[in-house]
Amino acid sequence: MAEVLFYHLTESRLEDALPDLLARSLARGWRAVVQLASEERRDALDHHLWVFKDDAFLPHGTDAEANAALQPVLLTVSPEQRANQPNVRFMLEGAVPASLEGYERGVYLFDGHDDGQVEAARKRWTAEKGAGHVVTYWQQTEDRRWVRKA
Repeated sequence: MAEVLFYHLTESRLEDALPDLLARSLARGWRAVVQLASEERRDALDHHLWVFKDDAFLPHGTDAEANAALQPVLLTVSPEQRANQPNVRFMLEGAVPASLEGYERGVYLFDGHDDGQVEAARKRWTAEKGAGHVVTYWQQTEDRRWVRKA
């Protein structure tokens, strides 16, 4: 069973929080797949990850590119995409995977100011817990640090 983490964004945007979480996954030697709800958001995040910081580099690509299997971080809209043999799957903005079987970790990031994303996260919490996964809930503090709440 996968360890499933729910990250409740209350103080920062997804674009601010995600690069650090991806960098931590890469530092563990993991490969990651990031699932988004639309191709437009995938492409916007692809661009953002190239320019998010002047002194950092986060190797990544999209499933629209020919070398998807080689990417340490792969951005996709597909609930089944695993071309890069990832250890961890990030689900953003209400995206739902086909399954978390075979992953070490699943991560749901959701915007606490978006009622639809909060409701979708609640449903996924119930589903993932019901599937037997170990689930934890993390919320941001005012200084944008993560604190485990459940």
